[in-house]
Amino acid sequence: MTDLLKVESSEHIEVWTLNRPDALNAFNKGLLLALNAQCERLEALAHDPPNSPRAVVLTGAGPKAFSAGADLKERKAMPAEQVPAFVSLIGGTFDRVARQHIPFVAAVNGYAFGGGMEIALACDIRVVDANAKMGLTETRLAIVPGAGGTQRLPRLVGTGRAKDLILTGRRISAQEAYRIGLAEHLSEPGESLQVALKIAGEIASCGPVAVQAAKAAIDGGISMDLAEGLKHERACYDRTLDTGDRVEALIAFANKRAPNFQGR
Repeated sequence: MTDLLKVESSEHIEVWTLNRPDALNAFNKGLLLALNAQCERLEALAHDPPNSPRAVVLTGAGPKAFSAGADLKERKAMPAEQVPAFVSLIGGTFDRVARQHIPFVAAVNGYAFGGGMEIALACDIRVVDANAKMGLTETRLAIVPGAGGTQRLPRLVGTGRAKDLILTGRRISAQEAYRIGLAEHLSEPGESLQVALKIAGEIASCGPVAVQAAKAAIDGGISMDLAEGLKHERACYDRTLDTGDRVEALIAFANKRAPNFQGR
């Protein structure tokens, strides 16, 4: 755990909290490095499902913001020659989140602008608080979304809606985000974390190897044509065939009890 990124664990679920509330949880270099360190830890557990968490909930500290995006104060003071590397660090960090073997659920508890929305897009499932606001606002700063926004948003909501949001840089309500499919769940005010934890708990109750294989099947197949995607799906399915969890699921079903999955 670091001061900038709070990490808590319980019942196979981790909660990662962006912990810069005084800066609306904006991403500075320190916070990005802390996220990378935690991703590296998860990656080391990718081939050790019994000891890996089964889901991560990502949220922001404080009552106002999930994340307001890149720390513009730090960016303003940064020498021009360092800016490209910083932009690459942001994009690389969010891509690393997206590529994790376990699902990430974003609990968008407040403002999610620019990079804040982009890291939410890098998560697998998004829960938005009824009072949250979201937007890829970069064009209003004479730049473009550079941490996955121009690529992930169209895949989620369609090209036309993505252009509408990105080219205008407008901010939208949680209700609109939910309506257009940017968010999968809309929570009551102040309850995004609780809803996200419930979803993570449902994920954690499923077979860990199967969840990881299903995520890999979806993420890997989405850019393939159907024939190749079906082959990829079968390869992911085959990963579950020789697991103890599959046998446990059949025994539990026969005995009319909840399965006790071990990630093996």
